[in-house]
Amino acid sequence: MPWAQVGASDLYYQEAGEGQPLVFLHGMSSCAEAWFQQFEAFSPFFRVIAYDSVNHGHSANSPRAEPEPDRADELEGFLQALGLTRPVVAGNSMGALTLLRWAVRHPDAAAALVPSGMGIGPFPAGVARSRLEPLDEQTLFLPVGDSLTDGLRTRDPLLYERYLRIRSTATRLEALRHPRARSVAGPSREDLVQGVTAIRSPMLVVVGELDRLAPNARALAATVPGARLHVVRDSPHNVYYETAAEYNQVVCEFLAELQLMPARQRIAGQVAAP
Repeated sequence: MPWAQVGASDLYYQEAGEGQPLVFLHGMSSCAEAWFQQFEAFSPFFRVIAYDSVNHGHSANSPRAEPEPDRADELEGFLQALGLTRPVVAGNSMGALTLLRWAVRHPDAAAALVPSGMGIGPFPAGVARSRLEPLDEQTLFLPVGDSLTDGLRTRDPLLYERYLRIRSTATRLEALRHPRARSVAGPSREDLVQGVTAIRSPMLVVVGELDRLAPNARALAATVPGARLHVVRDSPHNVYYETAAEYNQVVCEFLAELQLMPARQRIAGQVAAP
């Protein structure tokens, strides 16, 4: 199991494959393992990497009395620790926000950017919830909210249950029971409305039709020069997880057009060779 020291944080990560680095960033209360369907699809063509952000998954907890490390700083430090240059960076929700903040700092450093489940502008009512309310001591499996649909629980209960299990680690439970204050260096989420106009790396914005942040994702795609938008029908906030086949295919086509991977055809909704 590989680990990387990033600042004061001991970060766990997974990797598979060789070649161009493709880095996946998970969302709030998720983990690197949630990208397993993308590892299967893309590791034949890329060096696929996903890490657990501080206070998530199998990574270390930050000190309780201090603000959390800034996640855009964390991404910068992780890329430096592994010596990764010109990466493709994809992220969902909090991971997409991290990706965007990092890209504003480094407008052309990525070979490509794929944010999902995130955008710019004010969040709809009820989306932003305080992280300062401690989790009760009885909860062991973290609820998913509207990240996944009830339809998935009926259609594929094992896939649904896996998501509950892989994210509910001791590290994450500890962090939720003892919330840390946020630490956000520039740019802030509010700064992104103007800041993303500087991004020059090719961008594909993916969002589920049912995601309450779909309007924000549309605004992002309309604001970043040359960005594309793909909306997945009947898909929720965790579009990469519940509708992995379509997510993988559209990302594959985007990267193939950029000549970052060979052109592929659709086979059973997965990325596969002709």
